[in-house]
Amino acid sequence: MSYATPPGWYPDTGAPGTERWWDGTAWTAHTRPLAAAPAAPEGFGPPSLPLPHQRGPQDGSGGGNRTKVLAITLSGVLVLGAAVTGAVLLGRDDSGTSATPTTTTSAPAPVTTPTPTPTATSSAEPDPDEDPSVLVDQLNGVTLPVPAGWEKPDNTTEDVPIIRTEQSYDCPGGSSFCYHGTVTTHTARGTESDPRALAEADIVTAADRAYEEDVLGRRIHGGITSHKVIKAQELSVAGRTGYLVRWRVTTGKGPGGYVQSLAFPSSVGTETPVIVRFAFDADVADLPLSLMDTITRGIRPLGDSATSGGVGASIGP
Repeated sequence: MSYATPPGWYPDTGAPGTERWWDGTAWTAHTRPLAAAPAAPEGFGPPSLPLPHQRGPQDGSGGGNRTKVLAITLSGVLVLGAAVTGAVLLGRDDSGTSATPTTTTSAPAPVTTPTPTPTATSSAEPDPDEDPSVLVDQLNGVTLPVPAGWEKPDNTTEDVPIIRTEQSYDCPGGSSFCYHGTVTTHTARGTESDPRALAEADIVTAADRAYEEDVLGRRIHGGITSHKVIKAQELSVAGRTGYLVRWRVTTGKGPGGYVQSLAFPSSVGTETPVIVRFAFDADVADLPLSLMDTITRGIRPLGDSATSGGVGASIGP
């Protein structure tokens, strides 16, 4: 029986000092410097013993204290001797034979050393993965804000990072269920790295996946009958120069919708381009096109110190 290695960063034997991303089935083009080993937490280690000069008062009366201790010790010896003598005398029986005294001794209590307890630091950063208002794409090194009324499901048919409207409905084609709005992130494939070329090529795929047929080959909106380019421009995304293309598509069934492909270089590893796909149904009051722009402006590099990687960037329509 074989076990699959889970996705994650692993040392790159071909490039010492770097790590490469394993996606669960194959090595990807993503690399990064080898992470430094974490430092030992503060507060751990053996307790330190007091120094000799810390064991007693240093007020010049040390000699007098030692005299007092000696006198008290001698007095204790005399008292103990008298007690033992009396016990021996009282222990004789009528024949003058000395009875053997029985002594009971108790073992000294073990000395325990307190174990330091680690304390939580107030400066710990919140984990973006636990924040429902942020979608985290670890592989591509970006975060996206999750609008109010949207969700980020754990499992989808495409197995990619996704946010979508919470409520689903029966697709116009009647073969499945649909969502009024979805946004997904993808790693660009192939050797093309120009954001404009990537966006212009990907918009066809974005439209087909949203309104032509799904990944299972079902025509969920009756297919696309026509489209119109309503926006194509260069812009800054997560501090990098990107490019977006937006279409209005008309479908055989239902109101159709809007699709957008946004491409820009990643800020991690080899800067492999990232593609973010948008799909909004038309004629939905809670899905204005301005929401596409708001989500686009909210994309941040993972770990962005100015925004905590996008944490807390909840938005509404």
